[in-house]
Amino acid sequence: MVNLELYKVFYTVARCGSLTKAAEELYISQPAVSQAIKQLETQLGTPLFNRLHKGMELSKQGGELVFADVEKALQLLGGVEDKLSELKQSATGTLRIGASETIFQYVLADKIVEYHKLYPQVKIDLISDVSPKIVEYLRSDRCDIGFLNLPIMPDDGIRLTHSVALLHDVFVAGEAFSFLKGKELSVWDLQRYPLLLMEPHTIARAAADHYAESLGVHWQPAVEVDSWGFMKQLVAEGMGIGCIPREYALRRMRSGELFELNVSPAMPSRSVGLALPKNANMPFSLRAFISLCKKQDT
Repeated sequence: MVNLELYKVFYTVARCGSLTKAAEELYISQPAVSQAIKQLETQLGTPLFNRLHKGMELSKQGGELVFADVEKALQLLGGVEDKLSELKQSATGTLRIGASETIFQYVLADKIVEYHKLYPQVKIDLISDVSPKIVEYLRSDRCDIGFLNLPIMPDDGIRLTHSVALLHDVFVAGEAFSFLKGKELSVWDLQRYPLLLMEPHTIARAAADHYAESLGVHWQPAVEVDSWGFMKQLVAEGMGIGCIPREYALRRMRSGELFELNVSPAMPSRSVGLALPKNANMPFSLRAFISLCKKQDT
């Protein structure tokens, strides 16, 4: 059987013209290089080198005859290794990304567009649902990567790796409540006005409730909604004061449709976390997307 390592040693010695230099290039000892050459010469039944005082010289009856073929063969094998390495470092297949509609819109849209430009061969499946459902999809291998509103209950079936975005919940209003612009308000003051909150059993609502209860307030919302888009529309039309992440309301605030109330104390920030199945397979397509999320998060 052909031992490729012996031929690699032969080729390196021939190029370097020295056992010492070949050993340094191959990161092995000089005796190991010498032994490999002797072993190959025994297998081929002919001397491959003339041992000279100044170094190693290919023998006419052996080394010179085979050197070109060995060089060509090693170059071909090197090409094969490069192609296999390239396959490992190229993104193909399907990437299944799970997140809420809002996270897709406000946190992931730019990342997904950039990823598609870099790796157009990858088919991207976007799975839109609330965070608890995304956890289920990760556990049941229906999703490769998930982005969750935090905090969530610990789950043995997934692992959170890092945060990809911070969310700062604030209170916003439309022109109907312009008399509140610039005023310093407390949480207790907010109870005098109609309040719009997300539906119960959502992470955003849990965060708002926890904030209020820590200050001795129990919300009595005028309206409960199931989407941030709907909340922004109702608030802009004067239905009341909404509690929403600042990052999700910036466009309407910049246009003047909404303004942020000066409420003290401020609500604690939340975050969007990146989650993977506990024993996730990590093809390059997935690793590349994770790397892109980390890069843009820094």
